[in-house]
Amino acid sequence: MTAHLSPALLVLEDGTVHRGVEFGAVGQTLGEAVFCTAMTGYQETLTDPSYARQIVVATAPQIGNTGWNDEDDESRGDRIWVAGYAVRNPTRRVSNWRASGTLEGELVDQGVVGIGGIDTRALVRRLRDNGSMRAGIFSGDALAPEAELLDRVRSQPEMKGRNLIGEVSTGEAYTIDPVLSGGAEPRFTVVAVDLGIKTNTPRMFAERGMRVHVVPSTITLDEVRSFNPDGFFLSNGPGDPATAEHEVELTRGVLDAGLPLFGICLGNQLLGRALGLQTYKMKFGHRGINIPVVEDSTGRISITAQNHGFALEGERGDEFDTPFGRGRVSHVCANDGVVEGVELLGGRAFSVQYHPEAAAGPHDAAYLFDKFATVMGTTSGDK
Repeated sequence: MTAHLSPALLVLEDGTVHRGVEFGAVGQTLGEAVFCTAMTGYQETLTDPSYARQIVVATAPQIGNTGWNDEDDESRGDRIWVAGYAVRNPTRRVSNWRASGTLEGELVDQGVVGIGGIDTRALVRRLRDNGSMRAGIFSGDALAPEAELLDRVRSQPEMKGRNLIGEVSTGEAYTIDPVLSGGAEPRFTVVAVDLGIKTNTPRMFAERGMRVHVVPSTITLDEVRSFNPDGFFLSNGPGDPATAEHEVELTRGVLDAGLPLFGICLGNQLLGRALGLQTYKMKFGHRGINIPVVEDSTGRISITAQNHGFALEGERGDEFDTPFGRGRVSHVCANDGVVEGVELLGGRAFSVQYHPEAAAGPHDAAYLFDKFATVMGTTSGDK
């Protein structure tokens, strides 16, 4: 850190104050304070739309050493979606051949307020012990007496009950075509609902010869049918799944039509709700790229990338009746038993809570895209 940097404060809704220095843009930002345990991939984290309205605390002590590049963004328009960023030791030198700029420079350019030089270990312990909570970062002219800053923090809405899908979803449909040789036709056509989709997800489909129509979250079932798809995909995204009534009804319509369905993250919660399960807000969530998940039917363990603060109710091995056939909990977290996947026993619909497209790694779960292709291949004649 350098002596000329101006002071900054991070204030939690329980009154805890962390003092540091400005990092990125100067001013005020409000959001839910959460922590991410990933040691790498901060660019992918910051540009993940699932982090909308959240202040991310990095558990890794040094952040920014690989700079910022033109290839690793995970959102349309290369936008940073986090509300704020809190780090221990912002690196003062970039050392990576792919870097086109610095992390702090990008935060400044995009107006993202951050804080450096704080004891992130103490902050993370508080969030683990007491749960994710509303917070604010303040610097420059936004600084004020701590009591006033605390009032600002507490005046913002809580994450529970917030519908943020409309803030992150695309306004217009667009298509990602596969790269094919010899005039080959796409293997399958997939309609992917953008609930906060990451750019690597359509790329993973395209690499497997699929054409992907990425569509707004407001799409109707008739509009889905107009694409004559072989499969339907529900993406990741932010906010409380209990508020996503339109998307749940759309999912039920797709299931009733018999279209193969694959979902991840928020998409997993929406499929679960469509099957009759309830959701709840977790104490501090799962955010990182090192989280073990157990597949119940095989005992197979995958190390996964995750970013979620809500989850489906249930336990490993649970089976239940749904209007679309028998369903079950297919995956759970090895750390705490949280539901990490659900499916219909017939195999036509399945989803996982983690991110098999993980651009920053790990890639243990990439096989799920191939599994979806297999499902579409066995049912394509039923459309």
